[in-house]
Amino acid sequence: MSLSATGIISAVDDCVSLFQWARSAIPSLHSGLSGSQQQSLQEHVLRLQGGLQRLRDALPAVYDLIDRAEQTSHDTRVENLLPGLNDTVYEIEDLLDEAKWYEVKAQVESNATQSPPPPPPPLVEFIVQGSSFSKLSHVQSRLNNLSSRLEILGLAEATKHVDRLVKLNTGRWPYGPQFFCYYKKLAQVMGFSTNSKRKRATSLANASTSASASNQFSNGSRRISSLPVLVIQGTGGVGKTTLARHIWMKQPGKPRIIWIRVSDDFDVKRLTKKAIQFCTGEETTTDDLDSLQRDLSKHVSNKTLLIFLDDMRDDALKENGQCWKRFCAPFRNVLVGSMILVTTRCSKVTEGVRTMEPIILEGLKGDVFWDFFRLCVFGNGRSEIDPELERIGRSILPKLNGSPLAARTLGCVLCMDLQASHWNSILESELWELRQGEADIFPALKLSYMHLPFYLKRCFAFCSVYPKDYKFQKARLAEVWVAEGFVESQDIGCQYFEDLVTRSFFQMVCGRYVIPDLLHDLAQKVSEHDCFILRNDSCFDKVPQDVRHLYVLPSSDFDGSNLLRLCRYTKLRTLICEKSLGKEAGFVMGHWCTKLLRMRVISCASTDELPGSIGNLKHLRYLEISRDCALKRIPSTFRWLYNLQIFYAKKCKLESLPSDFGKLTSLQKFESDGLPYYPGCSMTVNAAEGQGQRIVRLMKNLNQFRGLEITHVGMLTKDDAAESKLKNKKDLGELKLIFESDGLPISPRFLGYPESQFMQDNEIDMLHQSQIIQDNEIDVLQSLQPPISLKSLFLQNYAGVSLPSWFRPQNLPSLESLTFTDCVGLKSISLCMISQIIGLNVIPAVLVHNNNDSVGMFLSLTDLAIYGCRNLSTLEHFLLPKYVPAVMKITIGGCKRLESIPTEMFGDFHFLEELDIFSCPKVRSRRLVSPSLKKFRLSRSALFYSIECCSLTYFDLSSEFVMSIQLQTWSLPALRELRILCRSLTSIGGSTNLSLCTGTGSIRAFSSLSVLSISHCDKLSTLDDLLTQEYLPAIEEIAIRFCEELPSLPGESFGSFPYLKDLQIDNCRSLNWQRRLVLPSSLQKLSLHYCGDMFSSVPSCLTNLTSLVSLTMKGCQGIRCIPGDIWRCNLTSLEFLEICYCPDLVSIGGAKAVEKIKLVSIYGCPNLKGVSGIMRRVRREVEPVDALLGSWKTRRRPDLVQH
Repeated sequence: MSLSATGIISAVDDCVSLFQWARSAIPSLHSGLSGSQQQSLQEHVLRLQGGLQRLRDALPAVYDLIDRAEQTSHDTRVENLLPGLNDTVYEIEDLLDEAKWYEVKAQVESNATQSPPPPPPPLVEFIVQGSSFSKLSHVQSRLNNLSSRLEILGLAEATKHVDRLVKLNTGRWPYGPQFFCYYKKLAQVMGFSTNSKRKRATSLANASTSASASNQFSNGSRRISSLPVLVIQGTGGVGKTTLARHIWMKQPGKPRIIWIRVSDDFDVKRLTKKAIQFCTGEETTTDDLDSLQRDLSKHVSNKTLLIFLDDMRDDALKENGQCWKRFCAPFRNVLVGSMILVTTRCSKVTEGVRTMEPIILEGLKGDVFWDFFRLCVFGNGRSEIDPELERIGRSILPKLNGSPLAARTLGCVLCMDLQASHWNSILESELWELRQGEADIFPALKLSYMHLPFYLKRCFAFCSVYPKDYKFQKARLAEVWVAEGFVESQDIGCQYFEDLVTRSFFQMVCGRYVIPDLLHDLAQKVSEHDCFILRNDSCFDKVPQDVRHLYVLPSSDFDGSNLLRLCRYTKLRTLICEKSLGKEAGFVMGHWCTKLLRMRVISCASTDELPGSIGNLKHLRYLEISRDCALKRIPSTFRWLYNLQIFYAKKCKLESLPSDFGKLTSLQKFESDGLPYYPGCSMTVNAAEGQGQRIVRLMKNLNQFRGLEITHVGMLTKDDAAESKLKNKKDLGELKLIFESDGLPISPRFLGYPESQFMQDNEIDMLHQSQIIQDNEIDVLQSLQPPISLKSLFLQNYAGVSLPSWFRPQNLPSLESLTFTDCVGLKSISLCMISQIIGLNVIPAVLVHNNNDSVGMFLSLTDLAIYGCRNLSTLEHFLLPKYVPAVMKITIGGCKRLESIPTEMFGDFHFLEELDIFSCPKVRSRRLVSPSLKKFRLSRSALFYSIECCSLTYFDLSSEFVMSIQLQTWSLPALRELRILCRSLTSIGGSTNLSLCTGTGSIRAFSSLSVLSISHCDKLSTLDDLLTQEYLPAIEEIAIRFCEELPSLPGESFGSFPYLKDLQIDNCRSLNWQRRLVLPSSLQKLSLHYCGDMFSSVPSCLTNLTSLVSLTMKGCQGIRCIPGDIWRCNLTSLEFLEICYCPDLVSIGGAKAVEKIKLVSIYGCPNLKGVSGIMRRVRREVEPVDALLGSWKTRRRPDLVQH
């Protein structure tokens, strides 16, 4: 049960660092020390450092020696030496761990003072005054003695076993589902088909010894006077529990189940509590048996139940069977159809409790067992195996006594190495010679354990400290393994757990992991000197003197006085106490923390206080208070737990933490009620909840979270906010502060009234209340000053009219993202406003008109967003290059009263790439100048009268306020995609010369534009000025949709676009095609939907489209005939054709004309002739249309943002 070798080596490295630091600090230890005394002190340090280094060098050999000794532990002489060897390694670990504690302490204090302090007196005592030397000498002496004795017994050379360097596949066993399916089938055969008696019993036809056939599981309403009891008896590992679960799963309607693991502790009170917990889902704290049974009787009365008692032993029959009768008493009033199902290894239990013929399970036999064993070793993907391996495997098979559990666990060992030598080593192992019963499979399980890698052995053996009915959680167990030192991290621990699941050492039952009974027995056997479970008062006499890990069950035998007896076990490392001691808990824990100084893991049910002596526990890594209790505060000595990694008090409403709580540099997780915390986490706090203010105050001494969101901030007082000490959270990178929405009532404490008075007198002037809200929010926000490391600030529903004094560049030098949302009180965002808060009459020069001084700039701010600030009127005093020079993205939306944005100054934003303005109807038209801007979205806002953006590639204009677009006012030479949706738009153009001039001559207005989309421009009258080859020389896609009043299009112009590939005209019903539609040969996709009378244009426009891949014509009037030659000779590349709702269409040239087109869809054309049989179903092998067109769609369109 020792640390992994890597863990100890790491600890030794820490100690070396400690001693190097100590040597450097010796001259400052005592100013009165002479030079020779200082040299002597340094020599002591060097001697201890050298001893630990030699120990480090020997550690790999020590671990290998322990592993080899465990392989031959069936030898009594070796078995007797193993506890001493393990104990020696424990002492090494504790020595190194103590030194590490001093090293961390020195580091923390050095960081606090910013200079190396002299070594504290305890460290001097540890290094110099003999205690460490005596411990080290003692450890080395014991280690040398034990190693020599083990070598004499023949363990000097390593025996050949599994290669420890080869790690198994750690995924789930790939054939688990097939295995369980096969196993259930076997269980069904054994339970239902072996003989008539078992068949009757399993089908539950016999309800009692009277052979009544009326007690089958049903929805009956009659009560029964006594429960029928069916017993499944068999040896360990034969499948009793699996069969019982299978029987329950097969019952119609599945009765409510009470599932209890009994094992060797038939305590009526404990079992009754478990039954109540199954019924209610909650633990009961009552210890009076009569009260418990009355409660259980109420819960089960008039219900149909299956009570499953798993692994019942013969102690159930103690007191001449009275214990059994007492347990059954509360079930007298259950309904007909209820039953008790018992699994047991003991025939006495069967005869003592059954009321019907039992099911006797025997091991699998003959070829059935061989097939199953082969499945466990090879899975179901291998039809042939090596004859030699089959011979050895069949020789191993009789030793497994037909046990599926043994077959699976040993099968995992065999499948690791398919060499005959490995299989022979299993077959010839001396472990088979252990004394065993006829059906005992313990040697097979011991072999499986022995072939585990060393690190998995330690993890699994430790689990014997938990009782048999314990439901394991992978992540929680991994945390404990880390605390014990078995693994380096939780992730590795979870991987080890999966390894053990793969090897069948854990199994999933009812959604939780459990250890099978026999494997738990094995774990208890291999850890019998280290782990123990206290079940009742009589167990104290059985506790090993050197026990390391102890579990205390919640027996009524235990109280504060007898649990003080645990203080005698001074080598204890783990103490899990499920017994709630009430007000005695603090007193008892105080003694434990004084005497049991080696503890690494403490889990207590409850305590009202943590004793000050808890600071003595230098090794403590895991502390848990598992139940709801009155614990409110943590003692100041808690800061000395420098090794503490996990602290769970999930149901405790802590009100404060020690001021030095942040010095727990090893802390990885801390949870109190409503506050989950771990270094690097993002926290969310709802201040409107009852515990919100408490949690904010707790944050005062938690400094390592990276993100924080506080909702309903206005429910805090400024004192609450100030106590959070956000300014000290150096790791805080993201802060979200969300105040109340308009509809949330204000808390009465902000109005200066007691709660009761507020409820009685609610006639407060609303204006006064609004002012109080504003004043409080200003004060609270002022008190929530973030650290200078903050990168993202999000402010929502803030009612204040001004920003806090800390909103200045020098206080937020790292700020990268700034968002204001629904801050209705703000009329402007200005650094000038800060003077009103800090009481200045003159604005510091550094904050205004100072382009050369970076102190007045948010140098890191790249993302600025302002949403829903409906009273905001101007951004002239903030959105300037001299304040936010590095901004890359600006979003402004929902600011109904905003009139002024200094867009003409955007030319000095050298990094601005994205601008989004929406729902700002009052912004005055002005110039937008930005040479770096690449994406611009303007929605439900007025259009700028001039746009000069030489790098702009994407422009989305969507506004009902735009009536005309004067293209000569746009200078967008790099524009590639233009989308226009303006319902009031009447014209696009307005210039006789659509070329723009520069100093070097004329250039084309949109020389790079490749995508043009114009939609829902209901009043648009013409596009003639825009749709010309001179203006759109590079156009590839044109979409004109839902322009209902558009009278015409320059149809002949489309033929002049040499790169046009996609043309869509949709729902432009007023179009008159007097100017015929002419299309270029480059076109690949054409969609004509409800676009007027096409008589003059179709089919003539189709004759030149040799590259066309997709053609859709929907609702097109005037089209009467499309000759067949068009399809065969002109549209030779066409792969998709859709024609629908064309009322005048009579012919398309017949079915043969379109037979080579991959996908044809024609419908809703009532006059069309000769198309019988044309419709084809889409086959799986036919590519989708988008894929067919993918060869030319090499660009992805940016997604449109809907505002």
